[in-house]
Amino acid sequence: MDFDYDLFVIGAGSGGVRAARVAAGETGAKVALAEEDRYGGTCVIRGCVPKKLMVFASGYSTMCDDAMAYGWDIKVNGFDWHAFRAKLEAELDRLEGVYRNLLAGSGVETFDQRAKLVGPHTVELTDGTRKTAKHILIATGGRPVVPDFPGSELAITSNDIFHLPELPKRMLIVGGGYIACEFAGIMNGLGVETTQFYRGAQVLRGFDDEARGLVSDEMVKSGINLHLGSNVIEMRKVDDGIWVKATNGSEHVFDQVMYATGRAPNTGDMGLEELGIELGRKGQIVVDEYSQTKLPSVYAIGDVTDRVNLTPVAIREGMAFVETVFKANPTPVDHALIPTAIFTQPEMGTVGLSEEDAAEQEPIEVYATSFKPMQQSFAGRTDRVLMKLIVSQATRKVLGCHIVSPAAGEMIQLAGIAVKMGATKEDFDRTVAVHPTISEELVTMRQPVRTA
Repeated sequence: MDFDYDLFVIGAGSGGVRAARVAAGETGAKVALAEEDRYGGTCVIRGCVPKKLMVFASGYSTMCDDAMAYGWDIKVNGFDWHAFRAKLEAELDRLEGVYRNLLAGSGVETFDQRAKLVGPHTVELTDGTRKTAKHILIATGGRPVVPDFPGSELAITSNDIFHLPELPKRMLIVGGGYIACEFAGIMNGLGVETTQFYRGAQVLRGFDDEARGLVSDEMVKSGINLHLGSNVIEMRKVDDGIWVKATNGSEHVFDQVMYATGRAPNTGDMGLEELGIELGRKGQIVVDEYSQTKLPSVYAIGDVTDRVNLTPVAIREGMAFVETVFKANPTPVDHALIPTAIFTQPEMGTVGLSEEDAAEQEPIEVYATSFKPMQQSFAGRTDRVLMKLIVSQATRKVLGCHIVSPAAGEMIQLAGIAVKMGATKEDFDRTVAVHPTISEELVTMRQPVRTA
């Protein structure tokens, strides 16, 4: 059978774009891609990139205070949300253009339309046009969802926060995951009176207990009004904002309420189940280690599969797909020991097992130190950082590394290489410290603080 294309990709996020342009540019495959929204997906348009720029913007408030403590004569007249938002939107437009140009330069044909599957090798576009392809790759990502409760329609999500017409004076953020905690830090840093509700006992569930405990303490110390064990019962519009009733019976009024309590895969109305493609409990596409669905001609990568929902992982999955399908080099996706940064304030970087998870698997040693870093201490701040290694007693391998510190994301990228290579505690010990740095503590901790 002759097909219109060798590959048809649905979704122009980081994973879909990478797979499409590498398949076309490096293997000569005839490739098409359809995207119903903006090119760049969650990461570029409504996620990592604009969020990190907002983190940078929000950090200047403490930087200015520190500068004065170091002797600089600085006058701070407040934050101009409108000026920042205009530059942010221009940058996102530029990046979307880069993505479109990369696809065009690789010879990928693009359709600015929604696409759904109508056969094992056939997609249908919004205008009714049908295209055939030997292989179909679904990379439609995910979206934030707001639970249904009285007044839930008044809530915004992380998709909306970059486009607020005005910066709110009072804001409630609901959730305890990394998105909620990151935006609590951002809004607090921009001068917004920030409250955070989380129904659990501690934020950042699933991460190392000691590390997330320090992040939580520092968030509160910075001025975030964090309510643990709290959730919203109902909301309604009132003259001076949004009235919120909490599970503890308290009542509050905010200018904006943002929900960051969960995300759902974008699999609705795509014709997947009708073709025998298996979906999981959350609606995610079930795939094997090669990202192949139960329908052999259809593959899926990225957040729509709900494996590890991170941009670099989607890109890796896209590359592994091209190796497997177009380069005759079967390449399973490696989801082990992925370094991760959470851009809370302070940042957290982590790779490998938490102390709790490691202790359940085998006897371990824990090396940890917490201290006030030189730069902030000199400025009179009481911020603390944490350096922590989890070590196997049997093999001496470093099973986990956890950093809470300014620039933790930069540090964990490099520490991740060592952990991925299987470095032992003695490998860390043999490495000469770079002094004076925060990260030198990773190679100078000689005695475990506890065993488990």
